[in-house]
Amino acid sequence: MSLFFLTFFIVYGSVHVYTFFKARQAVGFGTVTAAILTFFFSVLALAPLLVRLAERDKYESLARFLAYTGYCWMGILFLFFSSALVLDFYNILLQVIGYILRKDFTYLASANTPAFFVPLGCGILFAFYGYFEARNIRTERVVISSPKIPKTIKKLTIVQISDVHLGLIVREERLIRILDTVRAADPDILVSTGDLVDGQINELKGLAELFKGVTPRYGKFAVTGNHEFYAGLKQALEFTERSGFKILRGEQATVAGLVNIAGIDDPAGGSGNVAGHVDEKALLSKLSRDKFNVFLKHRPAVEDGNVGLFDLQLSGHVHKGQIFPFNLVTHLFYPVKSGYSQMTQYSSLYVSRGTGTWGPPIRFLSPPEVTVIELIPS
Repeated sequence: MSLFFLTFFIVYGSVHVYTFFKARQAVGFGTVTAAILTFFFSVLALAPLLVRLAERDKYESLARFLAYTGYCWMGILFLFFSSALVLDFYNILLQVIGYILRKDFTYLASANTPAFFVPLGCGILFAFYGYFEARNIRTERVVISSPKIPKTIKKLTIVQISDVHLGLIVREERLIRILDTVRAADPDILVSTGDLVDGQINELKGLAELFKGVTPRYGKFAVTGNHEFYAGLKQALEFTERSGFKILRGEQATVAGLVNIAGIDDPAGGSGNVAGHVDEKALLSKLSRDKFNVFLKHRPAVEDGNVGLFDLQLSGHVHKGQIFPFNLVTHLFYPVKSGYSQMTQYSSLYVSRGTGTWGPPIRFLSPPEVTVIELIPS
């Protein structure tokens, strides 16, 4: 985990340095302005760390202020950076073509001032749109027919939430909206595929009680994500259990004699995470083949030997990048970015875009979702 944070701050700091020099090329400010801008960029770059320190020491108001300020800036900055790279690539392409053709195309190149202010405008505009997109929770419906579903029932409805990230930013208002969407689906089973909480969760008062107001016919089941371990596993598990979920940590449960649900811990816990070292294939091999088998796993990775041992794997984690074009980055690690994918005739995978937000309260071209899976007899 420390390697992840080190890499993150190196990359995030480098983006700030890039932005600083872009601004200097565009405006040509002096030493005093450069010093002031350096100070503020340093504070904003360290904001995620400052948020955690304020949370740890129970300065909740300060932590929330830093979270909103720092993470909104993060969203704007990355949208600016992506837009600026497009113009940089355009200018480099002109130089390469000019070199090959022995012609001067510099008159077509973007000058320093528009090369800074146009991406900045795009970053602010896209972030403004993304803020409202993050609050627009969509319902995604998937219908799966299977001979394993008894013909005595018309359908079995499983509702999936994932990556809610309850914490400093995703609070009561958003959770109420999420749970209203869940209730509207009238679930038989509710599952959470990890990252229900985000960071320190000492002050999540009243949120578990909101979850208790959702009572599916056959219960609620959850698995851990990486953020349960970042938040502190003990308190994350306590919150999830208070919310009425049965946590599956390398375990399985038969629900109403209709389906088997198995779940496994996220590997973020490392060697100290005993449940995370349960062998997936051994766990899935124990499931009876005559029932529809659902596998809850936070990360959308499917091991080759597991295909055929489950009927449906439900995952999350990648948020579909959350802010375009970062879905292109997540695609390098997880080929299935989001949605339904048929692995074989007998096994399929559904990857949720996530129901909340991590970091910036912004989603750009990746709206949040509550997933409704309807299992019907074939």
